[in-house]
Amino acid sequence: MTDTATPAKAALVPTEPRRLTRSIGVFGGTLLTLSCLTPASSLFVVVPPLLGETGTGTALTIALAALLCIGVALCYAELGTLVPSAGGEYAMVGIVAGRFAGWMMFVLSFIIVLIIPPVIALGTADYLHSVMDVDPRVAGAVVMLLGTLMGLLNLRANAWITGIFLVLEIVAIAVVAFLGFGNAQRPASVLVNPTVTDPVEPLSTVTIIAGLAVALFVLQGFTTAVYLSEEMHNPRRTVVRTVLWTLGIGALVVIIPVIAITLGAPDITTLTGGDIAAMVTGWSNTGVGVFVSLSIALAIINAVIVMVIQNSRVLYASARDRAWPEVVNRAFSTVSNRFSSPWVSTLVVGIGGAVLCFVPVETLSGVTSVVVAALYLGVAIATLTGRRGEHRGKPAWRMAGWPVLPVLIALVLLYVVAQQAPLDLLITLGVLVAATVYWVAYLRPRPADRWVVTVPTE
Repeated sequence: MTDTATPAKAALVPTEPRRLTRSIGVFGGTLLTLSCLTPASSLFVVVPPLLGETGTGTALTIALAALLCIGVALCYAELGTLVPSAGGEYAMVGIVAGRFAGWMMFVLSFIIVLIIPPVIALGTADYLHSVMDVDPRVAGAVVMLLGTLMGLLNLRANAWITGIFLVLEIVAIAVVAFLGFGNAQRPASVLVNPTVTDPVEPLSTVTIIAGLAVALFVLQGFTTAVYLSEEMHNPRRTVVRTVLWTLGIGALVVIIPVIAITLGAPDITTLTGGDIAAMVTGWSNTGVGVFVSLSIALAIINAVIVMVIQNSRVLYASARDRAWPEVVNRAFSTVSNRFSSPWVSTLVVGIGGAVLCFVPVETLSGVTSVVVAALYLGVAIATLTGRRGEHRGKPAWRMAGWPVLPVLIALVLLYVVAQQAPLDLLITLGVLVAATVYWVAYLRPRPADRWVVTVPTE
């Protein structure tokens, strides 16, 4: 019989943590989630290595990833409105597919919680060199700590702060796109007949498929609307709109400038080198290059702020659902009386990310690509169980094309995961094995008072 998680009864939770406050709608949720997708940081930090792998096929690879993400978004929307919880993936999967499945999803999401912010933060130094030289690891750690301080504030205040920063990064992206298109060096046909070397050698399909994992990383963030569901008004309507709006806007904001960069790069070697700031300076002048670089640095800070905010909610939810020994649960579930933020969880996520800035970025990026694809795979599979039994009649947004669409998405993601580097796969597998040992030794023997997934009422 499936060990399915159910909402916790009051008797099982001796001290109920203070609840999060519902304070945002679609607009505020989209601002925060789009800032977490952080188009500028994705474009200027994650895309350059992809340019090195897929050359003029980068825009095509990201477009294919966006199509795949539409199916993923529909899966998230259905489960996120069925199970509106700050726990995100683990709560959704835990309720519909069982406690162990939920625990595995939590572990995957927690890897993302810890790794993605420092990966983004480490890109700061590259865009500060026009005004100062700083060690990328130190710059990344400082940005993580700054994001942590901002993350301790009220959620509504942060929605406006990050919204202002988001406008600035959109302006920077628009400048890059304008300059790239205005200095086009090659025809648009290279976008569908991609190459990665000069002289021309066609890009293989296998390389594009392998690049999908990184492209999913580029677009990662649209799904984090589900983490805010406990702080959204009417989440069963707000979540689905926020997820879809964020994906649509984010994909366009990334793909258009990538096309411009692809067409405007002076040669293939420069394109695959991925130094976008240098390209901007070459297309214009030093002043414009400095403006764009500093705007990108601010965009990275903005992204880290939002990631710390949203990721701390995952850790908060895990403590509320009693995943840890009691003293740890009490700490992680503590909510500030003044700012209504889970301040201990925020500190753990932010300071932990600052420490990870001193780990090689290649290792962080490779593992993240695997984990993002695996997380989406788990949600797609769980969607197949979301309409059975007691879940069939529950109020939720329901996708068209079920169950065919989730099956197709799962098969594609499974293939994408299989194409990743063996070392990254082994690291991810090792973490999951360790998590399984913790499950068997501590969580599974205590079903009444440990890992009891809760879904707060609206």
